[in-house]
Amino acid sequence: MLNRSPGGVAHASATSADWLTGTFRYDAISRKLDWSEELYVLHGYGRGDVVPTIDLLMAHIHPDDRRHARETFSEILRVGGWFCDYHRILDGRRREHRVLTVGAGVFDDRGRLCRIEGLMIDLTRLLRKETERVARAAVAGANATRGTIEQAKGILMGALRIGSEEAFQLLVAHSQHANIRLADTAADMVRLASDVQEPALLEGFIKALRSSAASRRSRAATAHQH
Repeated sequence: MLNRSPGGVAHASATSADWLTGTFRYDAISRKLDWSEELYVLHGYGRGDVVPTIDLLMAHIHPDDRRHARETFSEILRVGGWFCDYHRILDGRRREHRVLTVGAGVFDDRGRLCRIEGLMIDLTRLLRKETERVARAAVAGANATRGTIEQAKGILMGALRIGSEEAFQLLVAHSQHANIRLADTAADMVRLASDVQEPALLEGFIKALRSSAASRRSRAATAHQH
């Protein structure tokens, strides 16, 4: 939903739970800075707690991002135009927010920069959700891989009457010999074991694993002799 600020600037209301969006308007002539309610909240204040100024705004920008923010502001004051900047701010409780600031320097009829107006969007929660989603996917992938390897070990243990560690070493040896990821070797074995119509394929694969292991032991023995 779009609303209008007192200065007539269209902006998005904070209707999403994933981000907070506020507007700002800087009068380049009077040097007065106006914030929407959302920007007060984002910086950890209520309306009336502070008077927004450029100095206050810069003080809330993360120290590592502050120099670039000042340079961007100075550039807009000088030449106007559209800008977009991704940076961090620290609110009144020193909590870090990752924000996207977009806006434009507006000229009057005489060609003078009269105001800078735009939006500041808090992406912190959205980015955190995305990070958590990627992390969950990575954990799920790791668990799935581990499960496949355990299945392959079980197949070898049953077929060859060997222990868990020996079965694992057979998988490792073939993986290294064929230059194939361990997870892919295990997946191939599980896939062949599920093909009941072609048991010879599984038998051939197991023979290949044992051959790889024998070659590995032979190389190790030769290297030890030298």
